[in-house]
Amino acid sequence: MTKLFPLKGQIQNYAWGGYQFIPELLGKAVTNTKCAEYWLGAHDKAPSSIITLNGEVPLNSFLNNNLETSIGHKVYEKFGRLPYLFKVLDVHDMLSIQVHPTKSEAEKGFKKENDLGIPLTASHRNYKDDNHKPEIMVALSEFWLLHGFLPETELKKILNQNPEFKDLIPVFEKGGYYGLYKTVMEESQEKTNATLKPLVDRILPLYKEGKLAKASPDYWAAKAVDASEDPSNLDKGIYSIYFFNIVKAEKGEAIFQDAGIPHAYLEGQNMELMANSDNVLRGGLTPKHVDVPELLKHVAFEATKPNIMKGELQSDGLERIYKSPAPDFELSQIKLSEANTYKSISKTAEILIVINGSVVFTQGESQVDCKKGDTVIVLANSPYTITSSAPESILYKASAP
Repeated sequence: MTKLFPLKGQIQNYAWGGYQFIPELLGKAVTNTKCAEYWLGAHDKAPSSIITLNGEVPLNSFLNNNLETSIGHKVYEKFGRLPYLFKVLDVHDMLSIQVHPTKSEAEKGFKKENDLGIPLTASHRNYKDDNHKPEIMVALSEFWLLHGFLPETELKKILNQNPEFKDLIPVFEKGGYYGLYKTVMEESQEKTNATLKPLVDRILPLYKEGKLAKASPDYWAAKAVDASEDPSNLDKGIYSIYFFNIVKAEKGEAIFQDAGIPHAYLEGQNMELMANSDNVLRGGLTPKHVDVPELLKHVAFEATKPNIMKGELQSDGLERIYKSPAPDFELSQIKLSEANTYKSISKTAEILIVINGSVVFTQGESQVDCKKGDTVIVLANSPYTITSSAPESILYKASAP
């Protein structure tokens, strides 16, 4: 039985995406349509298409017809489905600040909203499914993001440096991270405007003159206002830009984001691998629904020390695995020259995308030639090899540990 198939993902045209990166990766014409994400997986919202001898079939349907043998007995027993969703992201404008729930909280929230009869497509719905959404990303370019609360001393320094935040110092000293965040998220829009307008008036001219560095929260706060459709109503997410770590990941570096860690992607391109979920609780920098009481239940109100991972190079010298505590997925990078052959046995259904170069996949008597932007899926328990037909080829692989 053939266990190696070409795979075609689905592009998501969100407003924060760029125009060029994803179309150019996929060898498509660049248009005036924003291309934010390229989904590779079996999520019911946007399943990939698996290309069989009988034509294209939605991956979720294909796997459901052969589930246990396709994803492997252990993964089937543990998850009952393909446990991950693989994406290419092109972040041109800032994403919303967001937090993901734990597995148990997702199950409770999903059931509660179902029992209330809230449609899955409702704009005020918080839980789109019953799963958690830990995620790991590897930068494909210089990549900027917000990631968790600053250490206490650094956050106090920020509050002291900005006269607009002086009134928040006693709030933080008395109520800690929770008290601080709750105060700004629950304040009226009028209060937010009054507090932040002097800050914006100070930093926006500097941003427009190119005088702010990306390592400064002033840069991202000004960019958020500059991109806003209604700059007179200032987004509460601007506070978070000053409260959270601003992280820069270089190409090939990774960062993991577990349940409860508030975060936001700011700029750049990455590979993202997550549990098979679309659950997002938003905290600002978005016109979408922000449910503050629900958000406050799930945020980890503690200092976060960002852990930038470079991955662990394997004994073959070709594969670099980015380890994380998530049981749902494992992300790795494979670099090949024409002199190398990568050999593996798939533990579960594995999805591999070629980011650079060109390669040949071989599994049994099946062979698939892939160029930049092409993707394959290898079903569970299948020995396969990859050879490069270019001086250097780079691939990313999604699997389960």
